[in-house]
Amino acid sequence: MHELVIRGGTVVDGTGAAPRVADIAIDDGVVTAVGAIDAPGATEIDATDTLVTPGWVDVHTHYDGQVSWDPELAPSSHHGVTTVMMGNCGVGFAPVRAGAEGFLIELMEGVEDIPGTALHEGIDWRWETYGEYLDALEEMPRTMDVGGQLPHAAVRAYVLGERAHEYDVTPDEIAEMAQITRDALAAGAYGFSTSRTFLHTSKHGLVPGTNSTPDEVIAIAEAVRDSGHALFQYVSDDQGTGGDEDWLDTLKEMGCPTTYTLAQTPRSPTAFRDALAEASRVTEETAPMIPQVAVRPTGMLYGLQSSFHPFIAHPSYRPHRGDSLEDRVALLRDPEFVERLLSEEPQTRDGFVTYMATAWHQIYRLGDPVDYEPTAESSAAGVAEREGRRTEEVVIDWMIENDGKNFMFSPLGNYHGHDHEAIREMLEHPATIPGAGDGGAHCGLICDASFPTYMLTHWTRDRTRGPKIPIERAVQLQTSATADAYGMTDRGRLVPGMVADVNVIDYDALHLHPPHMVHDLPAGGRRLLQDVDGYRHTIKSGVVTFTDGVATGARPGKVLRSRP
Repeated sequence: MHELVIRGGTVVDGTGAAPRVADIAIDDGVVTAVGAIDAPGATEIDATDTLVTPGWVDVHTHYDGQVSWDPELAPSSHHGVTTVMMGNCGVGFAPVRAGAEGFLIELMEGVEDIPGTALHEGIDWRWETYGEYLDALEEMPRTMDVGGQLPHAAVRAYVLGERAHEYDVTPDEIAEMAQITRDALAAGAYGFSTSRTFLHTSKHGLVPGTNSTPDEVIAIAEAVRDSGHALFQYVSDDQGTGGDEDWLDTLKEMGCPTTYTLAQTPRSPTAFRDALAEASRVTEETAPMIPQVAVRPTGMLYGLQSSFHPFIAHPSYRPHRGDSLEDRVALLRDPEFVERLLSEEPQTRDGFVTYMATAWHQIYRLGDPVDYEPTAESSAAGVAEREGRRTEEVVIDWMIENDGKNFMFSPLGNYHGHDHEAIREMLEHPATIPGAGDGGAHCGLICDASFPTYMLTHWTRDRTRGPKIPIERAVQLQTSATADAYGMTDRGRLVPGMVADVNVIDYDALHLHPPHMVHDLPAGGRRLLQDVDGYRHTIKSGVVTFTDGVATGARPGKVLRSRP
């Protein structure tokens, strides 16, 4: 008798093989047989007419704080994710010196839009080194496995203190940062991460490490390379081709495995092709270079409940930003107030904010069902032109729908052609993996932890404006491909001997609801969630953790530690 048998499902096993009807036997947390299984199970799941896949492996999340208080790690756990990687983009909470905790919280709040009040109340800070951070996390069982990376900003704050943002560092300080990296990797970190983008700021300015010297970056990269089991993760404005990154060519030549976020940008909409070709070349000649690609346009959700909308910097609106949602909806229904608002411009010295507030050609009504591949004609500019109205009037009407609870979608990248063809080209390239879902972050503006579900609903089933991606490839991309990128070769495939992480999915009923705002973080902090229907069961290491979207209370998840 097996501990668990999943019977009669359509198995998409994560290897890229075609779907097939099969049974799956699980014992002691691993898959023990796949095929026609005669022996009974102590527990059996009838998977007839469902899709059976490995659990999703999401390698770009920011649960670094939430992981210390939340055993469920929602919203990722609601979307079939059974393994996450934290510590991305150079921000995190270890190492830390006593008294510097608030600085790391300020960085995380500024870069990843996670409420500082929630982090202050939720994190217990029972560590100093990165290894001690992992030790502390091991004390809480969870619904999924978690792994982490050493964040550059925390390392700089630990070594440099109040000089964390400074460019100039001494050779001894560089050596200390490299040693901290070696120690963290020896303790089980899966890599080191840094941010090199102007988009990542806090109230102190650009994130520490953004403008670090080549000597500093290369010394740390040598520690990553020499570990034999880690990745150097970065996010940059240069799209992986060299550009302004004066250290990147050295990393490529020295054989340091790297992974970075790749997107189509409006200012250079075909540059991603050069980046893909370069990633293939570097991977073949020296060491893996793995672009991470968002599975839908990277963008933001505008609305009266989110952190931004086109009128948030208007002089007439500013005094009302703290009013209740009900009062602000009433205000936007007042013709006199609207007329005054429409006579104004955003009052800000930040040109990027002004651009976001007035880019009417790339602001869309998200709607229900949600549409992340809208046409140019459905943008605020397109609707206004068709109806002979001002774009601002169209947007205000969208904002007050559903009593102010609706959201608009504004893609910043991956949408130059008003379709998903650039995304498809990147996802189908053999060098890439899915990433940039940012689970646990951007609580007031972005809701992309649903990427794994969207990969199935949109790319394999619902897309009408271009070719789909075969389901076996879509599943492989977010299971074995993401797992293998970080050396987690014990998962991501439904084959004997692998960790028994499984999703049983009602494929026809799989459905993403519109995002909605909740206030369930510590200290009443807010976050955007996106509910989903269709996950019949999620299984972690052979234990059912969710049934029909409801947590069972089982918490078999562990802290993962990378080893050579």
